[in-house]
Amino acid sequence: MAEAASGNGTTAAVTVTGSRTVAPSKRKPTTLATFDLPYITFYYNQKLLLYRLPSAVDFHDAAARMAASLADALALFHPLAGRILLQDVDKDGGGVLVVDGEEGAEVFEAAAEGVSLAELAGEDCAEELMQRLVPYTGVMNLEGLRRPLLAVQLTKLRDGMAVGCAFNHAVLDGTATWHFMTSWAELCRGLTSPTTLPVHDRSAARSTKVRLTLPPSAAAHEATDPNGPKPPLVARVFSFPASTVARIKAQANSSLLPGTTKPFSTFQSLGGHVWRAVSKARLLGPSDITVFAVFADCRARLSPPVPASYFGNLIQAVFTGIPAGMLLGSPPQLAAGMLQKAIDEHDAAAVTRRLEEYEAAPKLFHYSDAGPNCVAVGSSPRFKVYGVDFGFGRPERVRSGGNNKFDGMVYLYPGRGEEEGGIDVELALQPEPMKRLLEDPEFLNFAADA
Repeated sequence: MAEAASGNGTTAAVTVTGSRTVAPSKRKPTTLATFDLPYITFYYNQKLLLYRLPSAVDFHDAAARMAASLADALALFHPLAGRILLQDVDKDGGGVLVVDGEEGAEVFEAAAEGVSLAELAGEDCAEELMQRLVPYTGVMNLEGLRRPLLAVQLTKLRDGMAVGCAFNHAVLDGTATWHFMTSWAELCRGLTSPTTLPVHDRSAARSTKVRLTLPPSAAAHEATDPNGPKPPLVARVFSFPASTVARIKAQANSSLLPGTTKPFSTFQSLGGHVWRAVSKARLLGPSDITVFAVFADCRARLSPPVPASYFGNLIQAVFTGIPAGMLLGSPPQLAAGMLQKAIDEHDAAAVTRRLEEYEAAPKLFHYSDAGPNCVAVGSSPRFKVYGVDFGFGRPERVRSGGNNKFDGMVYLYPGRGEEEGGIDVELALQPEPMKRLLEDPEFLNFAADA
């Protein structure tokens, strides 16, 4: 049994009451592509969806139905049911990574009946409590050599259900994650087939077989990060209503000459706004370099484009940097323009160059490789996270777990409200910069702490 402090200062118990393995029938092996390999030394991606169960819905019945439909979903999204294997191993221990097998996903049932949805969805939700609701905290993707590539925890709350998921990031990115979640929910609602079937042909992205030499910890019981433990972080969700998003976008575009300059997008405008606010809260010196990184979806950037339903990783990190004094001393147009330029320049040729560079000199990346003073965005408000309905309504709140969060990590989600166009910004910072951000009147004028 695990205990954690809840948002109101009480101690809440989260007790795992059972576990099972959910597996489909055997499928052919999948060779991990060049796009997949940089994430083998990241952590499992964690998502937490909070649901209010109708009074007529029994938690155990709902959990059984979700587990049964998960088996059906894994039959279609079969890489999530296997394990990572190192094949064609050479004398130095290097080899090609593939996914094979039908061992299945791990499903836990748990109870935290002293915890309410309001505690978890509100601003005072303790990060430690939230982590008790999501499996595989601190587990690296390397452990997919011996662990399931998907783990799910279904937790009974006082007035609802928490669905915590951990996905091996070497197998799929955010687009594929939410495609899977939406499809699983559709099958749970009774559809005989998902609206959109996954595309598994990784040669559609790049079929080059890259040999990796894994660190010694890959063969140990638990893979370890050479960077050591992460510093303490504070994670908050800031809600930007549609009207506020429009105001930020209008401000960024206010000095553009009609017909002469490409307007800034919502992402570029909001991203620039957050970048400036975080840099200010960090008290950076004028010459300190600050970097903005976005994990860009490359499906439409390739030539020819890859279908949106491609199941795997098709993202690359795009970077741009500037001295903090220039960023903060210039109007918002500068930050938005830098993001626009970096994103526009990452075309098919740039994507291919990055792949070729990696294949010529494969590297094991870690979450801290972006460097200090970084703001990085790893999700998109375009993901239909509030459309994941297992048959008892849309989620009350969607959050990211602690894995892969570092100082300056941002996850963007569509706003929970009924109004289209709102955006939730989930941001992790060290405690002192977060405190200053929460006291910044300019930032708070735009954002509401959710």
